Amino acid sequence: MLALKLCITPLLILVASLAGRRWGNAVGGWIVGLPVTSGPVSLFLTLEQGPAFAQQAAAGTLAGTAAQVCFSVAYFWAAEHVGWPLAFAAGACGFLACATILQALALPHLTLFLIALVALAIGLAVTPRREAARLSTIPPIWDIPARMAVATTLVLSVTAGAAALGPRLSGVIASFPIFAIVLTVFAHHGQGAAAARLVVRGLMMGLYGFACFFATVSLLLTRTSVALAFAAACLAAVLVQGISFMLIRRQKPTAIPSAEGKIAS
Repeated sequence: MLALKLCITPLLILVASLAGRRWGNAVGGWIVGLPVTSGPVSLFLTLEQGPAFAQQAAAGTLAGTAAQVCFSVAYFWAAEHVGWPLAFAAGACGFLACATILQALALPHLTLFLIALVALAIGLAVTPRREAARLSTIPPIWDIPARMAVATTLVLSVTAGAAALGPRLSGVIASFPIFAIVLTVFAHHGQGAAAARLVVRGLMMGLYGFACFFATVSLLLTRTSVALAFAAACLAAVLVQGISFMLIRRQKPTAIPSAEGKIAS
């Protein structure tokens, strides 16, 4: 089991990171919206703690979906006026506030899924797309290895402490957008606030598939085999992600001034 954790997680992060570099900030945000860390966490929780435990963890992750929207919206608007440290603080506060409220309410899975979908629709509506000027930046050599190390550490930590944390809290922690934060902050620091805003909008577009993945897991995990439940969840996520990817590629941003005083292209 340890060998699987040490192989699957960093491999998923490597693929996602390279694809994000190839296709830009919005697609990079969309990619990190995929359950590249929380998906493996869910699988390992199922294998180690049982389907019932993992089903409840999926509810926590669905709550984390709405919390990621709050992170994205808070970062998007904070970035209009402040640098990345304060924008990150605003986003983290948004995540923690939403996650705490939903965790306390202990709502049913279906309700959490619907809340996630409504939150995504509202989040995208209140964050108009603003294209960033395309700048050529070279990430530091440690960037991708650091992402792989952090992802693997998160998976190992959450699965090791799952019994003490409980299922729902484990799911919420697994949904914390570590790689969206890395990508957003790096874009903000290297390319400006407009680039960071593209990342968080891409993240929200990607979270539709994320929500469908965990809604499917929570629905099937105690009703069928583990393999079938996760296969169906992956299929649902891929189908929804395909639609959201086409929407990202078709969006036509309006040229407007960015927070740095440049005209967004």
